[in-house]
Amino acid sequence: MHLFSRRSVLKGATAFGGSALLSRPVLADDNLPVLRAAPAFAQLAPAGYPETPVWAYATGASGTVPGPEIRLRAGERVRRRLVNDLPQATAVHWHGIRIENAMDGAAPLTQAPVPPGDGFDYDFVAPDPGTYWYHSHNRSTEQVARGLAGPLIVEDRDRWLGQSGAATRELVLVLDDWLLDAEARIVEGRWDDLHAASHGGRMGNTVTVNGVAYPAFDIRPAERVRLRIINTATDRVMPLALPDFTARLIALDGHPVVPRDLETLVLGPAQRADVVIDGRLDGDARAGLLLDPGNGELVEIAAFVHGGAPVAMSDPDMRPLPAWGTLPAPDLSNPQRETLLMEGGAMRGMRDARFAGKTMGFRELVSNGMVWAFNGAANGMDQPIFRAAQGRTIHLEMTNRSMFPHAIHLHGHHFTVQSKGGFANAAGDVRDTVLVGADETVGIAFVADNPGAWMIHCHMLSHQKSGMMAWFEVA
Repeated sequence: MHLFSRRSVLKGATAFGGSALLSRPVLADDNLPVLRAAPAFAQLAPAGYPETPVWAYATGASGTVPGPEIRLRAGERVRRRLVNDLPQATAVHWHGIRIENAMDGAAPLTQAPVPPGDGFDYDFVAPDPGTYWYHSHNRSTEQVARGLAGPLIVEDRDRWLGQSGAATRELVLVLDDWLLDAEARIVEGRWDDLHAASHGGRMGNTVTVNGVAYPAFDIRPAERVRLRIINTATDRVMPLALPDFTARLIALDGHPVVPRDLETLVLGPAQRADVVIDGRLDGDARAGLLLDPGNGELVEIAAFVHGGAPVAMSDPDMRPLPAWGTLPAPDLSNPQRETLLMEGGAMRGMRDARFAGKTMGFRELVSNGMVWAFNGAANGMDQPIFRAAQGRTIHLEMTNRSMFPHAIHLHGHHFTVQSKGGFANAAGDVRDTVLVGADETVGIAFVADNPGAWMIHCHMLSHQKSGMMAWFEVA
């Protein structure tokens, strides 16, 4: 496989079972902004290679990769009419936003997929500030890999940018991972690759930042910049480093954390981090954002180039982000205790699991495209994995008995990491997606305050498709 690199970067890397849902008809509101999903082209590989045919979101004549940034203030509404100009049905999930169930976009659980030529109106309040994203949630292993993802930025209610100790500017960095052939086309015909699905998933050979291979961003000496970093890759876990900067972490998955020094940052698929860097006053003009592609060797995927006159030094004490003030604290005095057991995959497998209403051995599961299971069920969408009364605190113990990490995402809720695990999931962090390492147990707690049927799945989308998908109900 040809690796797209100026220096061989990334070297070595290689139904819902209930009653049928109907698409919600588009409303007679001609003022609703359109978000169109359609084929497009993007220059993903370095200059000199052809443009790549992609599927992209557009607000104008042609789509972009990543999709157009949607930006609003906390408490404001997101109003978009999805128009589907793709050859497949699709839907939009607003990742990490605690919204009403009907707007979650989790086809086929909360809505029917939108057929080609049809539309769907999304209209909801974004209650919490932070860094989020939107992406396809139908045939997402393929559709996200083709480019259907974009940033969703919810600004703080109270001004933070420009205040003493805060950043003066921000950059949104959307990281993605593409599997391209020698002509820079997305590799086709391997969306059902069970070998990849039973390992770490579909890994690419080209990493882009904001849809560009090896971009360079300008920064002034001593300038304090907020980086909103989003991992939109289908499967790649991204260990990142900013070794040439003093870097401090201020938020995870949109939720503020007490500012802390950052040496390495591990982002699983769908995870986000807000990191503040200070422009250098000495040393080389060029500083890098580095990625470990899986071989232990950090390589540059983007650069920050220093230039211009130094800015006034910021307060050395980092100003925390404003607290949300909207997330109920779990009551752990008597929580409802639930478990999530992850099994399957290469080098471990599983003896059997329930699928499509019957118990199957591993060979039969593989013949049906299933290699993973939650609590003994592969793609267990016929009934909820648990039920909770609205307002009940849930303590969920998640145990990974496989050889690979899993990025477990809960729809409609944020949760507190209770037991410290690997991948820098510090106790007390609030997230919507948590990485659970091989042979690791992670405990989380949340208040089930959002009624509806909510997906819980691995956001390694190859793992999701091949068994790691379930749902829970808040009544």
